[in-house]
Amino acid sequence: MENTSASFTLLQLFSMGGFLMWPLLFFSIAAVAITVERSIYLLYHNLKLDDLKEKVETAIRDGKLEDLKEYLGGLTKRRMGARILLVLVNRSNLSEYRLEKAVEAEALTCISSLENGFSFLTALGSISPLTGFLGTVTGMIGAFRSISEAAEVNAQIVAGGIYEALVTTVFGLIIAIIAMSAHSLFTHIVDRFASEVETVCSDLIITLGEYQKTRNSENET
Repeated sequence: MENTSASFTLLQLFSMGGFLMWPLLFFSIAAVAITVERSIYLLYHNLKLDDLKEKVETAIRDGKLEDLKEYLGGLTKRRMGARILLVLVNRSNLSEYRLEKAVEAEALTCISSLENGFSFLTALGSISPLTGFLGTVTGMIGAFRSISEAAEVNAQIVAGGIYEALVTTVFGLIIAIIAMSAHSLFTHIVDRFASEVETVCSDLIITLGEYQKTRNSENET
């Protein structure tokens, strides 16, 4: 009985909000769907780099670049860091400047794929409360119209109209909170990954340069 009452109350609130509750319903479904999809995507693509950095450094110093390419190639499906580091190892014969550009291009591609949907969350965070406020305004117009048409004005007419008008604002703000919270969390995760990629790649480029110098000097002797 309690679940039925709660469900009925939610439906009643939805009907009170008027026709603008339908776009708000669509916005809420979109916000939740994008949040769930991005959460699964970010969890699936392991963004850790510490273990990969250690493995790559060891392989470079031991001169096992071919084994390293095979190892990283097997991880590219689920690890963004492996994709970036594989480019670094495959292009290890390039100059330091060109190598940095190649790695940067791959990193931007990976980060772009991680950020898919972020702009929609920002849009939903902005549009939802505005739609809610619009519903409040139209509801207030209806309330004042009822007051003007009423032969006798009382507190119930005014309070009831305002109560119904504010329903859309509440729903719009809830949707915005969900969308913007998810956006902030996802952005933090991706920004941290981008920062780690920059640091790790810079260190590995230096390690590669030292390895190349060592190998060249051995060949000369």
